[in-house]
Amino acid sequence: MDAAKPQILLCEDDTNLGMVLKNYLELNDYEVVLERDGRLGLAAFQREKFDICLLDVMMPNMDGFTLAEEIRDINPDVPLFFLSAKTMKDDIIQGYKLGADDYITKPFDSEVLLLKIKAILKRNEEMHREEVNAEFDMGKYHFNPRLRELVYEGKVQTLSPKENELLKMLCEYKNDLLQREIALKKIWGSDTYFNGRSMDVYIAKLRKYLKEDSTIEIVNIHGNGFRLVAA
Repeated sequence: MDAAKPQILLCEDDTNLGMVLKNYLELNDYEVVLERDGRLGLAAFQREKFDICLLDVMMPNMDGFTLAEEIRDINPDVPLFFLSAKTMKDDIIQGYKLGADDYITKPFDSEVLLLKIKAILKRNEEMHREEVNAEFDMGKYHFNPRLRELVYEGKVQTLSPKENELLKMLCEYKNDLLQREIALKKIWGSDTYFNGRSMDVYIAKLRKYLKEDSTIEIVNIHGNGFRLVAA
């Protein structure tokens, strides 16, 4: 797959619609993986990195709503559109409750869909740019994730990639709960027991780095995750 082009996962069990939409999106400079049932769609998502997912709701083996839940467990942030012939209000509400960015009812205009895809990807790109450039102040510490530097009174601690990502997530959730499951899946790739023990080691390292300021604390919320308490 061409890494320069946005990657789309398209799950659609209607063969004709799926191929027409795939060809149309590829003509507009997207790379598209087309799967015809939810189980294959999940396997594709686990195998490759996608910029957006377009999911039919009614599919064999695994429906679009169930697939969306599985995708959200792996990546809570990936943009997700439902494409559905189900127009009942309850179905649309369920789609949005599952974290859909849009719920598009069939039949739909492919050009309108393309414009919506462009808009959501542009929004995400701008948000990602802001996140990349974000820096954080915690008490007497200054943290620059882009440089992987934690600074205290002029002394610089260079963080390892995992230390950096974990502290960045704690800062993003400052004074709120960072769930273990979310951090493990984003940084380690899965929330296995052994990855959990590894994360505990990194938490201990971060506590050591932050010990110079007694107003800062990484609190263990038993069974749920961690909270970075800081001004």
